[in-house]
This record gives sequence, structure tokens and C-alpha cells, in this order.
Amino acid sequence: MDDAERTRQGMAVRRAVLGDAHVDRAVAATTSFTEPFQDFITRYAWGDVWSRPGLSRAERSMITLAMLAALQHENELAMHVRAALRNGLSPEQIREVLLQVAVYAGVPAGNRAFAIAQRVLSEADAGE
Repeated sequence: MDDAERTRQGMAVRRAVLGDAHVDRAVAATTSFTEPFQDFITRYAWGDVWSRPGLSRAERSMITLAMLAALQHENELAMHVRAALRNGLSPEQIREVLLQVAVYAGVPAGNRAFAIAQRVLSEADAGE
């Protein structure tokens, strides 16, 4: 697969997982400085890794939630809680992932992740 095809595939997967509104905001905010990074994540994160056949999108979401929570990347965690819902995870599955994080990455990381996920899930319930 050439770079142009990888970019097309990556953008399709990125939109499916994160939603058009989020991707449109990211694309609109792209500058000449950030363009190489946007290209990188579209081609490699979304066009290569998220497009591989070995795991479902729901499984990839679980792994991503766990890593982002453990590393305490709060903005990305909120975005990926929304993506996990879009990928078919239930709030109960998200809770189980975060409990796993609390055991293996520490209660403070789990506590922060639960607070972020609760906020996102409440927004989703309210239709925001």
C-alpha cells in the first residue's frame, strides 16, 4: 500500500473511530508546523495500526483506554472514551478496563481515569 492509500484508509478509520466533528476540528486546526504530525498519525496510527486485522476496533479501544489511563493522558483519554462507545464498548466494559488500570498502574491513575470517564459518559447520556 502506498502513502496516498494509507492516508485515505487512515482518514476513513480515524473518522469512524473518533467521529467527523473531532477530525474536522483537528484538520481545521492544522498549520504548516503541525501538518507533518497530522499526516503521521493519519497514515501510521490510523492507516497502519488501527487498520490491521489482528484485533477488533473494540479490542483496540480497550487497549488504548488502558494505556492512556495508565500514562495519565487526560485529554486523549476523554477522546478515546467517546471512541470506545462508538466502537461498541459498554460503560461496564470501560469500567472494567479502568479497574484493571487501577490494579496495575495504581489507584491514583485509576481514580483520575474514572473521573474523566464518568464525565464523558454523563455527557454521552445527556446527548452532548
